[in-house]
Amino acid sequence: MDMSGKTVLVTGASRGIGAAAARVFAEAGANVALVARRKDAIAELAGEIGPRAVAVPCDISRYWEVQAAVDACVKAFGGLDVLIGNAGVISPISHLAEADPEAWGHAIDVNLKGVFHGMRAAMPVMQERGGGTILTVSSGAAHNPLEGWSHYCASKAGAAMLTMCADTEGRDHGVRVMGLSPGTVATEMQREIKASGMNPVARLDWSDHIPPEWPARALLWMCSEDADAFLGREISLRDPEIRRRAGIA
Repeated sequence: MDMSGKTVLVTGASRGIGAAAARVFAEAGANVALVARRKDAIAELAGEIGPRAVAVPCDISRYWEVQAAVDACVKAFGGLDVLIGNAGVISPISHLAEADPEAWGHAIDVNLKGVFHGMRAAMPVMQERGGGTILTVSSGAAHNPLEGWSHYCASKAGAAMLTMCADTEGRDHGVRVMGLSPGTVATEMQREIKASGMNPVARLDWSDHIPPEWPARALLWMCSEDADAFLGREISLRDPEIRRRAGIA
């Protein structure tokens, strides 16, 4: 798919799915704005990609920082065509009866409010330009309770509903909105899960996880007309038909 002339903003771009998505979209010709807290990591990635990438340090749990990141993206490239809400945290994994309220709330600030902050900052820009695409990286945890993951399951469930709300409000303004549930992906988050030893996901072998390039390529496909049948829905990368349409082995 050719993304030449398009601009993509990726949250959580310092590693994992976010970094893979930045590379995939850049290879497709897009300008990419790399947004994450780890400024050294996104600066290094921007240097790897070249002049069509900018690194924007940002804590997505703070709305004003997200708004500033969108403004920087528009200033650098003249607009914003695609927002990928990928940033998320799994820590702290703990039982509800033992959870630290402040840490639990921080996960909500990142995984749920961070998605809202991106949408709130990007939608006016897209609507003024006549359209755009917003993609949220979801999880099976949005629909299935898991021991020790109350913060993650609740925040991902909220983000999935927020994605549907954004579709309801944005579609008539030309804004395409979808979610992607990638399954388990071989990223640093899986190492944290493994170390916790809690619930069946922690007992998976590393070979059970898919590479981050797979969801990255799926996100690229979701920007095409071929994915329009899934607007407002959550796409599962576990579905063989979705993998086929996205060109994934």
